[in-house]
Amino acid sequence: MAGDKEQQEEAPALHVVVFPWLAFGHLIPFLELSKRLAARGHAVTFVSTPRNVARLPPVPAELSGHVRTVALPLPAVEGLPEGAESTADLPPEKVELLKAAFDGLAAPFAEFLAAACAAGDRGGGEEQSGPFARRPDWIVLDFAHYWLCPIAEKHQVPCAMFLIFTATATAYMGPRQQNISHPRVTPEDFMPMPRWFPSPPSLAFRRHEAAAIAAASELNASGVSDTERIWRAEERCRLLVVRSSPEAEPRVFPLLADLFRKPVLPAGLLLPEIAGGGGDHGALRWLDEQPPRSVAYVALGSEAPVTAENVRELAIGLELSGERFLWALRPPAVLPEGFEQRVAGRGVVWTGWVPQVRVLAHGAVGAFLTHCGWGSTAEGLFGFGHPLVMLPFVADQGLIARMMAERGVGVEVARREEDGWFGREDVAAAVRRVMVVGEEGKALAANARRTREEVVGDDGCRQERYADELVDIVPGYLTSKPGSPPKGGGPAHRSGPDDVRDKSAHEGRIWKVEF
Repeated sequence: MAGDKEQQEEAPALHVVVFPWLAFGHLIPFLELSKRLAARGHAVTFVSTPRNVARLPPVPAELSGHVRTVALPLPAVEGLPEGAESTADLPPEKVELLKAAFDGLAAPFAEFLAAACAAGDRGGGEEQSGPFARRPDWIVLDFAHYWLCPIAEKHQVPCAMFLIFTATATAYMGPRQQNISHPRVTPEDFMPMPRWFPSPPSLAFRRHEAAAIAAASELNASGVSDTERIWRAEERCRLLVVRSSPEAEPRVFPLLADLFRKPVLPAGLLLPEIAGGGGDHGALRWLDEQPPRSVAYVALGSEAPVTAENVRELAIGLELSGERFLWALRPPAVLPEGFEQRVAGRGVVWTGWVPQVRVLAHGAVGAFLTHCGWGSTAEGLFGFGHPLVMLPFVADQGLIARMMAERGVGVEVARREEDGWFGREDVAAAVRRVMVVGEEGKALAANARRTREEVVGDDGCRQERYADELVDIVPGYLTSKPGSPPKGGGPAHRSGPDDVRDKSAHEGRIWKVEF
């Protein structure tokens, strides 16, 4: 062990290029991963577009010397509004145009990588100095970058795919070969977990959710379906990194390496630290005046497709619940007439920026009404031990809601099966079940606190060890053949395949998972 430690200490710092998809639900987790790598002495080049780079939260001053940004201008595409550089700038129906523009970044990225590699081969020179004088060692990419690996291979730079989704959603997606062996076509096909990954009947998508997931296999304006993007990128990546951990998904995570036939490494949950700003925010001052654990914090993320009807029903449902709430509402949503006057004293709505992590850390907050994005769920449940009122909208959010219901840490707002409609009474009932101090509410709160302790630990540092292991393990893959364990073994050898197996041994294979 001592020899291993000395070897790790002598290993040179890496230069990692990080390139997320153009959505803040992806940009922020990639930035959190970048900060972990930088904190451990590695250089990170974070690639995006100019407007997205300008909107990123600042990196801590002590890490600024190890994180730099590279802004690639987004090409113009007919129908894409000027200045739209992320999904937050667009209605859902125009996101396919953003993907078409995103694919136009292939050429400028190739130029950037060629220059970075050439400068590194010269030892930095005048163009680069310090930690960025080294040629890129790795590229960490997202689901959409099906064109990137061929560019990287020309310069012999290996790629890793960072999946911001749960391990369960990753297994649900599955590799191309499993989907060929067990094809899914109709929404009904996509509702249960797939045949290669049997699970409890409760762990399934609703029909309206499955219909949206099935559409991901259809061509869009970019000419490439989302599913095809994922498969092409995954197939050429040396390894996968998942924003999860064995503690968060104990029965699912260990199966991924066997399913994808390559190493799958946990990054941990990448929980954000409590930022220094926002301490005097009006929402926090309002919380200071509320009793302990009496407030439901309501936030549906930055990009959930919330309609005007959704806002109305949610508002009246909160009113009918009779519970205290703090609602972070995205403008330009319109509240029901007279709503804020009727709930004054026990409910408040903020339409500007809200320091979410500080709000969740406040002692007055007793529950979190969330859209069940993985980042928000991790913050609320694993970060602070809050029980959840769950109102999922898109992608894997429904699956996350069912996972959390299985763990007994939340209640999902009832929706109509065929179209996902929910009403005010559905909202009120779910909020009361979680917030009212009865047997169910007490059990949910106790389960949420226990789950946090099991996953994160009393000091909150348990998940951070995965970043330590990641930076210790990944250098071994620089000198390993694709598909082989890293030199030096270690935790990656345990979570990755033990050897290079024959492809035919995996086709059609089925794993049994119990929850």
